[in-house]
Amino acid sequence: MQRRNFIATIAAAPLACLGLLSARDAPGASKDAIEDIRRNWRALLAKNAEVAVSPEPLARTNELWKSLLTPPQYQVLREEGTERAFTSPLNAEKRPGVFACAGCSLPLFTSQMKYESGTGWPSFFTSIPDHLALKKDFKLIVERDEYHCVRCGGHQGHLFDDGPPPTRQRWCNNGVALRFIPT
Repeated sequence: MQRRNFIATIAAAPLACLGLLSARDAPGASKDAIEDIRRNWRALLAKNAEVAVSPEPLARTNELWKSLLTPPQYQVLREEGTERAFTSPLNAEKRPGVFACAGCSLPLFTSQMKYESGTGWPSFFTSIPDHLALKKDFKLIVERDEYHCVRCGGHQGHLFDDGPPPTRQRWCNNGVALRFIPT
């Protein structure tokens, strides 16, 4: 019996290191507390922060997008690309504040929603209500939930169901698609 447990532990170790078996730094909050975080996101918004105040759709030409975004931002936000894991400085961002869309400045997440998933991308256990839209993605053959900013349509990342309780969500975001605004 000890041998079986030892083998199972050895087999699971790489998955645990990648954050695939359980999320580290889980919020440990109740569902009511999560709803408070979602509802009161403006409390972490800095005074005079330049953000979009409305999620009303924004239309821009590809030429304008190319002039406004860096090449990596354009590739992720407009062409639904993915940045390499562990390359975003936002992975280590721990200050209080708001994460906004790099394309249009619509607030999408707060620092209270962020957790360390171990995947190499900024991850969040919930999002600001009505600021992201889901769509099905079949690029890797397996169906995934991809999400986009509702204002500019910019691709942000993918939503998985392996996050911490109580939401069990992991909003796995491309760091280059976000702009952090400290409180």
